[in-house]
Amino acid sequence: YNIVDIFFQQSAFCIKKNCTFAKLKLNSKHKDNINIRIMANHKSQFKRIRQNERRRLENRYWAKTMRNAIKKMRNTIDVNEAKANLPKVVSLIDKVAKKGIIHKNKASNLKSGLMVMINKMA
Repeated sequence: YNIVDIFFQQSAFCIKKNCTFAKLKLNSKHKDNINIRIMANHKSQFKRIRQNERRRLENRYWAKTMRNAIKKMRNTIDVNEAKANLPKVVSLIDKVAKKGIIHKNKASNLKSGLMVMINKMA
């Protein structure tokens, strides 16, 4: 289930249990607002849950973008095209590691694997 499905399925339960729904306003990258069920007792907990959800979606976006770029790079047959795209993909991997979405050693391993692949192609 995604969050929106849970929102509609659990609405009757939440009315009985007196929990609150929060509507997230996301960045322009994410077009839809998302409703999440919050079982919190403090104002700061409501805010923390909203922040965590925003960050989770942002992290998912960057991780998926990185994975797609790496897949595209690995499926490239032309050596010159691969060499031209390598700095962009490496930059993206570094950016994701800097944000803390992946560990710096994983970023290093990914970059190393791409370099090895390009050297074998040449």
